Amino acid sequence: MSRSWFAVALAIAASAVAAPAMAQFPGGDAGARPDPAAVCHVGLYRLADGGWVDVAPIDGKGLRWRRLDGSTGRMTQDAEGRWTSTRGWTDRVEGPQPQLGSCAEGRLVFEGQVGERAAWNAQETTFVGHGGVRLKGRLILPPGDGPAPIMVEVHGSEAASALDFNAYQRFAPASGVGVFVYAKRGSGGSEGRYTQDFHILAEDAAAAVTEARRMAGNRAGRVGLHGGSQGGWIAPLAASLTPVDFVSVGFGLAYGALAEDSDQVMLDLQAKGWGPDVLEKAREITAATGAFTASNGRIGFAGLEAVRARYGAEPWFADIKGEFTGMLLNAPNEQIMALAPKFDVGTSWDYDPLPVLSALNTPMLWIQAANDTEAPPEATRRRLVDLSAQGRPITVLEYPNTDHGIIRFEIGPDGRRSEIGYAPGYFQAVLDWARTGRLDPAYGDGRFLARAAGTAR
Repeated sequence: MSRSWFAVALAIAASAVAAPAMAQFPGGDAGARPDPAAVCHVGLYRLADGGWVDVAPIDGKGLRWRRLDGSTGRMTQDAEGRWTSTRGWTDRVEGPQPQLGSCAEGRLVFEGQVGERAAWNAQETTFVGHGGVRLKGRLILPPGDGPAPIMVEVHGSEAASALDFNAYQRFAPASGVGVFVYAKRGSGGSEGRYTQDFHILAEDAAAAVTEARRMAGNRAGRVGLHGGSQGGWIAPLAASLTPVDFVSVGFGLAYGALAEDSDQVMLDLQAKGWGPDVLEKAREITAATGAFTASNGRIGFAGLEAVRARYGAEPWFADIKGEFTGMLLNAPNEQIMALAPKFDVGTSWDYDPLPVLSALNTPMLWIQAANDTEAPPEATRRRLVDLSAQGRPITVLEYPNTDHGIIRFEIGPDGRRSEIGYAPGYFQAVLDWARTGRLDPAYGDGRFLARAAGTAR
């Protein structure tokens, strides 16, 4: 989620810096571009039954289709012009096999239904974020001339341009919800340098809200912030800086960034069958690695060397992974320090979202993945349910058998997860929250863990 510079530096160190040009450092995906041979097909296709199929670009060859029910697949075209779709993010050729016409046709056939590509009124803009940085944005409103709700899309940790890769900008307007999307600093023609400083990014998001209202004029209905992953820290913080009508967060954390690594370490060890005595020792290790990381290495290696010496011979030591702790324990110190300065992106390691979440009066919807391995949900779940019980306007919806992204998975004989699609009901919950701030009793198999007063239909 907030991929640390140490995690990346150490991954490179572990491979003896064999191919630095291929390294995926923080912000390294800023140069991601859609497949030029397929980008002409990108769009939302209306089917005869009133449903839709969204066809989105990917960084690499081909396209990705999505539907409101969460089904999705990657499409690639063969030499004869026929498209093949795999299920979810697997390599299995199964499920619907959508076929696209020529670029000029704007036509799709999906399970026997013909779909025509929809046209949207997209308005481009440039607005000013933190420090005077000029950011590229886009407002897309649903058809009509009356007021419409608007979701301002807040990025995760990715640097790839949301102007290219954000799918909500097509399928939310198809469901009556406007979207303002912008390229974060350092991407997609926006000025500035990529950063993971949550305060800077929150000011950028607050400026985006102001710009969305300005552009929409009298068509601006409910205006709010929607963010996933790292956006879970940034969207509520932005809402504390500018008035909004709602916030929705997907697969985010209500604790600080260092907790992401330590919680992952605990999950790794529990998955290997280690008990509370080992977890207690592991917390001592993550305290040392966290302190080192949060200081960008300035406090030195004494704490790391101490836990290496104390626990390095333990049978569970090799099972420690996490976001950065496992690599930090195993890479030579000189490799860490040689690479670390190149990967410092200003991550707000000391940020605790509790004061913001405790004070914010804006209605918030948090959608959690119950089996999230990247942003383990247990501590966040407890904090959010507690805050809701104390009267904060927080609704929590959790999907079982889903991982980061609210993505469903199957477990194979080897114990590995295969990602097969988004949870049914997830997209609908996000859109309903933007439209009315009220939710139906059921969204697929999602479970309401907390409901703010007045949010049920």
